[in-house]
Amino acid sequence: MKKRMVKYYKLIVYLIVVLLVNMAGITMFTRVDLTSDGLYSLSKVSRDAVSMLSEPLTIKVFFTKNLPAPHNNTERYLHDLLEEYAVSSNDYFNYSFYDVSAEEGDLDEDALKNQQVAQSYGIYPVQIQNIEQDEVKFKRAYMGMVLIHGDVIDKIPSITSTEGLEYTVTSKIEKMNNKISALLNLKEPVKIDLYYSSSMDRVAPHLRMSGLSEIPSKVASVVEELNGKYYGKLRFSSYDPTNDPSLEEHLLENNLMMLTWPDIDNRAGELMVEAGRGTIGLVITSGGKSKPIPLISVFKLPLFGTQYQLVDMNSLPEIIGEAVDDVIDINKKIGYLADHGTLKIFGGVQPQAQGQSQMDVLSNFNSLVSRDYSLEQVQLGEGAIPDGIDCLIIAGPKERFSDYELFQLDQFLMKGKSIAIFLDSFQEIAPPPNQARMNYNQGPVYRPVMTGLDKLLSYYGAQVKQSYVLDENCFEQRMPQMYGGGKRSIYFVPLIKNEYINTNVTFMNNIKGLVTVKSSPVMTDEETIKSNNLDADVLFSSSELSWEMSGRIDLNPLTLSPPTDMGDRSSMPLAAIIRGGFPSYFAGKPIPEKPAAGDEGQSDIPDSTASLAASPTVSMADSLAIKGEGSVVTRGKPGKLFIVGTSEILKDNVLDENGATPNSTFIMNSLDNLNGRDDYASMRSKSQRFNPLKEVSPVAKAFVKTFNIAGLPVVVVLFGIAVWFRRTARKKAVQVMFDR
Repeated sequence: MKKRMVKYYKLIVYLIVVLLVNMAGITMFTRVDLTSDGLYSLSKVSRDAVSMLSEPLTIKVFFTKNLPAPHNNTERYLHDLLEEYAVSSNDYFNYSFYDVSAEEGDLDEDALKNQQVAQSYGIYPVQIQNIEQDEVKFKRAYMGMVLIHGDVIDKIPSITSTEGLEYTVTSKIEKMNNKISALLNLKEPVKIDLYYSSSMDRVAPHLRMSGLSEIPSKVASVVEELNGKYYGKLRFSSYDPTNDPSLEEHLLENNLMMLTWPDIDNRAGELMVEAGRGTIGLVITSGGKSKPIPLISVFKLPLFGTQYQLVDMNSLPEIIGEAVDDVIDINKKIGYLADHGTLKIFGGVQPQAQGQSQMDVLSNFNSLVSRDYSLEQVQLGEGAIPDGIDCLIIAGPKERFSDYELFQLDQFLMKGKSIAIFLDSFQEIAPPPNQARMNYNQGPVYRPVMTGLDKLLSYYGAQVKQSYVLDENCFEQRMPQMYGGGKRSIYFVPLIKNEYINTNVTFMNNIKGLVTVKSSPVMTDEETIKSNNLDADVLFSSSELSWEMSGRIDLNPLTLSPPTDMGDRSSMPLAAIIRGGFPSYFAGKPIPEKPAAGDEGQSDIPDSTASLAASPTVSMADSLAIKGEGSVVTRGKPGKLFIVGTSEILKDNVLDENGATPNSTFIMNSLDNLNGRDDYASMRSKSQRFNPLKEVSPVAKAFVKTFNIAGLPVVVVLFGIAVWFRRTARKKAVQVMFDR
């Protein structure tokens, strides 16, 4: 009886222990992340961001409950992620979830109140797809969050995926910290100037625009509301260019559109509106940097002709807020070379080089980089690169650099800063339309690009060869049925597989595949690099099935074919990074003068192998008089030189706007590394889900397929026979035992 009671007591104690463990598990948060990339653990930069908060940070999450897959998993992940932040944070971090019902169905008082709070922050329901009983239904759901840090408010209006969520949240926390610091350190208020021509009131009815007269009061109200979130650092002013024509020059400088109209008569021929000019727009200015915001847009519609439309006043607070953030430089600056025929990134700013088209505008690249950095255009011919810039991007230059400009780049590196060069070996020039029609099969002409950058690169130990890399491992274009269907290999678009990516470099980790277009080999001279006490890494290469095309370039897929001799094929490096204290190309040479107007691109400094005495010289006294130059720094602080043999990988047909593809991750990780933000690169790489299967030989594929079809049944049969033999032997052994 006592033994039986002891068993009951033990059972009761075990049940109590299990119950207590479950209760503790509900209130205490812990988990073990077994993923190789720490996908479900906070990165160091995230832990640091919340552990060093100096003001309260509140995160409010508005998420509809009981959503269908995969959105229910997103909510669960968000819960766990914010709990991770809370564990790593100090006392200033807190978060809360609000139950927000969809608009359909009955709403209780709390849900309705939470819905109104969400909309006050600019969080609105999104439409998601739900499959119930073999029917596709659509449901409206709230899936957003608001971050409140001091008086600064930011938001993620739609969280539809877990991919990159930690990076997004941490970036916003860092950005809010930077915004508070930038606002508090402003010596002068941010000027928000409204330019509203009163003459527009007379022509507005003919443009089918109503409510123009209310714009000044609405903008003033928006600025007043924003001022509470910007520590009172905004100052609003309104100007009327109709009464002060001298303002028009300022409007042209800021690219604000000026509308012009003739006399407008009625059907009886009576004058209704006199000819005039007018504009409606904002200019945000701070610290010498300004950003225009046009409040009227013009577009053309078929049949209806030219249409005019005012900006949505409900979105005006967000538009002004983003512009203010840009001009106060809350993000780290990156310079972008805007002359020498580089690819366009700021619409209408840089001159368009011969052969460039609208396809050369890097819209997606601009959008991606602007999330974490402030892009500032640099006109190299005007003088030294501004001191506030630590990294300079040179994307697809087509014009020659003068030695004065090469000197600016050289000394920029000597300061321990970074340069990213995306260099094209050829410029593609399409034939004129008339000539193309006359010669149906004539393709574009590829003209070698001679920028003069090769002098600097070769001195540092690198070279971009004047050729294209073609690869049998390449993108395959699906052909329409009218052309016979099937696939066509585009050899000048190599697909870079995992085994040809150098994942030993930190920011390349977890990048399992890339695509590149019209790439040239990027060669590194180990001897030169070693003699310069530098370090170099090849970042990725083409496959062993690649070959070079040089001389006469013809990329017509119909005429391209791989070489039959495998000796003509080899893997070739397509990108490299060089690190260390660079030696100056201009050491022991006279400082070049700034060329006079019309003399740009003329070389007056000899190559490093030529005789110094044969070159024109400038006396040191004269060179010291040139503003911003001084003496040559012959050995620099540790800097970085990043080289890619093409600028095509920056274009919109390669980079996606959301930054989810491996190519986008590679570009952003590279910029993070060049700006000393390796922790951010590691955090971004965690969310990279592209994980292709390992390539195996046809023999291995056939073996695996055969084994799965025929081998597994044979294994099962053999296992059954083995079990039968074992049971038979056991029965015989038992029988022998009892026969005795």
